[in-house]
Amino acid sequence: MSFMIREMKKEDIKQVQDVAKKSWNATYDGIIPHNIQENFLKAAYSDEMMKRRLNGSFIFVAEMEDKIIGFANFTPVNNGGQSELSAIYLYPDYQGKGIGTALLQKGIKELENVKEIYIDVEKENNIGKTFYEAKGFKTVKEYDDNFDGHILKTVQMCLTV
Repeated sequence: MSFMIREMKKEDIKQVQDVAKKSWNATYDGIIPHNIQENFLKAAYSDEMMKRRLNGSFIFVAEMEDKIIGFANFTPVNNGGQSELSAIYLYPDYQGKGIGTALLQKGIKELENVKEIYIDVEKENNIGKTFYEAKGFKTVKEYDDNFDGHILKTVQMCLTV
C-alpha cells in the first residue's frame, strides 16, 4: 500500500471534510448521538473553519492515488514546547495500515521545538485510545466534557517527544 504524507493545501478542503465526516460517523456511532455529531462537524469543518485551520495550525494529509484518505491537525507549538493533536482521522478502510502512525510522525518531525503532544480522546473510543497508547501516549487526566448537551467521558493523553 503506497501513500504519501504532505502538507494540506486549500484545494484539499472538500476531501478533508469528507474524511472528517465519515470517520467521525464511524467512530462515534453509538457514543455520540448523530444529530450532535452533525452539529459539531458543520461547525468544526465548515469551509470558513477549514481556512482558519489551514492558516493557524499544521495540517498534514495522507494521499493515495490522488485521493486524500486521512489527515492530522496540530496546533502551533507554545512556549513550553507543547502542541495539541486536535484531529487525526482516516477513512475506516485505511485504519491499521500505518497511515495514522505516518501522520503522527510527520507532525513530530515538522513541529519545531515540540516536547509534548496532547490529545483528548473519548473514553469509549477504543480504536483511538489503543492507537495512542501504542504510540507511547500516557493518560494525564480524565474529565467530563459537556459536548453540545451530551456528556462525554474524555481522556487527555500526552506523548513526550
